[in-house]
Amino acid sequence: MSIRFTAKARRGMVALALAAGLALGAAGCGGSGGDTKKPDSSPSASKVSGSGPSAQEGQSDQPLAELRGSDGLLLQVTSAQRDSGGFVTVNGIMKNDGAQTLVIPSALSGNETEIIKNGKSLGGATLVDPQGKKRYYVLRDTEGRPLTTTGFSTLKAGDTLAVFMQFPAPPANTGQVEFQLPTFSSATLRISG
Repeated sequence: MSIRFTAKARRGMVALALAAGLALGAAGCGGSGGDTKKPDSSPSASKVSGSGPSAQEGQSDQPLAELRGSDGLLLQVTSAQRDSGGFVTVNGIMKNDGAQTLVIPSALSGNETEIIKNGKSLGGATLVDPQGKKRYYVLRDTEGRPLTTTGFSTLKAGDTLAVFMQFPAPPANTGQVEFQLPTFSSATLRISG
């Protein structure tokens, strides 16, 4: 009888831990489905795809930056928000602009062993603070998983995927950073918040 009770209690604790983990994961993703929240301020950044700098209105549907990757992959950065917890969250939409189903390059995960062992992700992304001469890498949880969109492998032609990446926040007086992601062009982002 004692063994049966212990087994039930153990299963209950595992179920509770799993439910709590899923709830925290969902809260951490920040609604990556249909992000309808608009930035509070009017950030500006340069579009790397060619036309030069352009000011973005806070209520505009225009992305902060568009980065072109290999084989027709496009990343539109929609926000770069500084949070009071000491980190910056970069949100965006990855789109397959090509005519065929595209296998997402594994290079996007970066080359750090701890991140690679957790599967495909955007763990290779970095923010560079040119003023402070520092590079900021994607944050990780206590088990080494990157705090970024994970678990994707392909995108069909025309499909989109909402993505996010969290970084340590640069100093409060740093308002612009250079965003870099392997296989993509780089872009200057204005941090809001």
